[in-house]
Amino acid sequence: MALTVDLAYPFEGRWLTQNSPADRVPSHGTAVFATSFAIDFVPVDHAGRTAPITLGSLLRPEPPERFPGFGRPIRSPADGVVVAVHHHAPDHPSFRGLPSVGYALTQRRRAAAGWGELAGNHVMVETSEGPVVAVCHLQRGSVQVQMGQRVGRGDVLGRCGNSGNSTEPHVHLQAIDRVDVLRASAVPITFGGRLPHNGEIVDAP
Repeated sequence: MALTVDLAYPFEGRWLTQNSPADRVPSHGTAVFATSFAIDFVPVDHAGRTAPITLGSLLRPEPPERFPGFGRPIRSPADGVVVAVHHHAPDHPSFRGLPSVGYALTQRRRAAAGWGELAGNHVMVETSEGPVVAVCHLQRGSVQVQMGQRVGRGDVLGRCGNSGNSTEPHVHLQAIDRVDVLRASAVPITFGGRLPHNGEIVDAP
């Protein structure tokens, strides 16, 4: 089993890095569900911005379609075999401002329901190096692969969504040492040999 698995970015275009293990471990503030080295990427426009914040954004939930990356293709970050697929979770509204406070209060309930509730629609790829990479928060009904299918780096897995534990459309990646998340240990990841920091914009070709 590799000590670190080197991945390709699972997207094209401009994405903002959040919750990076380059800045802290565990990156999401907890080691539960083997998320110590997980990372998030939020799609942004050419100016590096997500959906503009308005008074309405601060007062009420927003449709995920308002965000620039909703529906962008998400690609396999590694060569491997698909070992898990889920694509039936709904894409819920996005929460910023006051609505995000109410959404945060439901975090404990989602965590108690298990990793699948947090991941939303997802694909897991067992890489040729051994670790399994989970690609999460995909758009409902967008998954284009099936269990047992062999995929290569850059093959489309699905589209960016807002399913699971997500306040706005983004993609969450984590690597683990086995398919069973409850028994798995987190595996460190890099992209081309390095990790972007929080706030860094990745411009992937």
